[in-house]
Amino acid sequence: MNPMMKTVTYSKNIFLPVTDLCRNRCGYCSFRKELRDAHLLSRTEAARLLEQGALHGCSEALFTMGEAPWAVAGFDRLQAKSGIADLIDYMVELCEMAIEFGLLPHCNAGLLDREDLLRLQPFNASMGLMLETTAKVQAHERSPGKRPDHRLQYIAMTGELRIPFTTGILIGIGESMQDRIEAVGKIAQLQSNYGHIQEVIIQPLDPKLGTDLENAPRPEMADLCRTVEMARRILPAEVAIQIPPNLVDPRPALDVGANDLGGISSVTVDSINPDCPWPGEEELHHHLSAYSLRERLPVYPRFIALGWHGHRTRSLVSDLAGEDGLRAKKYIF
Repeated sequence: MNPMMKTVTYSKNIFLPVTDLCRNRCGYCSFRKELRDAHLLSRTEAARLLEQGALHGCSEALFTMGEAPWAVAGFDRLQAKSGIADLIDYMVELCEMAIEFGLLPHCNAGLLDREDLLRLQPFNASMGLMLETTAKVQAHERSPGKRPDHRLQYIAMTGELRIPFTTGILIGIGESMQDRIEAVGKIAQLQSNYGHIQEVIIQPLDPKLGTDLENAPRPEMADLCRTVEMARRILPAEVAIQIPPNLVDPRPALDVGANDLGGISSVTVDSINPDCPWPGEEELHHHLSAYSLRERLPVYPRFIALGWHGHRTRSLVSDLAGEDGLRAKKYIF
C-alpha cells in the first residue's frame, strides 16, 4: 500500500427498514407509506436478512424507520397484528439479534426522547440522524419532525450521552449555499461542544416520481463539490465527510475533501433511494484505485479507543476491529 495514497473508508452493511410509517410528509420522500400499505419488519425477515449479512461479511446492521410512527393513526393495530407490544423494545430486540449474528447495530430512528435513547444506546455501535437543513423549505412544510431546532437539540442530547453519531445535510431541496454553510456550521459547533460527530453526509437529492420534488433538478457535480469543499473548511479534521456512491460518482468529491463512502450492501437495497443500486465492493476498489480504500466498522476508531460505543457491542467490536480500529478482516478480489 502506497503510504502517500489518501485513505477512503466504507462499511459493509445491510439495510433493515423496521417500519415505513412516518408522521412526516417530506416533499422528496418515497420511503413513507400510508397505513394500508405500511409494513413492520417481522422477526423472521430480520433473522433472514441478518443471516445473509453475516454470510456476505457485513459488519453493520442499519436499522431505520419512519419518524414517530406511533403518532400515525392506526399504528397500534399494525403493531398488535405483528405481535409487538412496544416499538422501542422491539428495536432493542432486533439489535440484540444483530449482535448475535455478528453485526453491529446502527439505529437511525428519527427524533426519540431521552428515555428511548438510553434504552437503545447499550446495543448500538453508533447512531444517526440527518440534520438535512437549517432552512425553512417548502419540502418540510408537512413535516413537524424536520424543525431544525428540534433536530439540533436531539443531536446535542446524543452528544451529552456520548453516542458516536452520524449526521449530514441534504442538498437540492430548496436551500441556498448560505443555508448549507449555516447547517454545517451548526454541526461543527455541536462537535466542538460534545466531540461525538464521527461523519457528516453530503447527500444530493434524488428526485423521485410521485413526490413534490419529482421535477426538481439534481444537484450538479460542481455544486456538490463546492459544498464538500465548504464542509471540509468548516468541520474539524477528525470528522469524516461522506459521499453516497450509489447517488453520484464519488471521485470528484473525494478529490476536494470527502473521505468516506458510507455503507454499501451486496444484500439489501437502499430503501431510501431504491432506484439507486449500490456499487459492488470490487467495483469501488477498481474505480477508486487512486485511493487506499479501507473497510471500517459503523463506529469509528477514535470512539472505539474512547469506549463510547454501546457496552453490549464491545465484545463484537473487539473481535471485528484491527489494531488501527478499522475492520480487521482482509478481502481479496
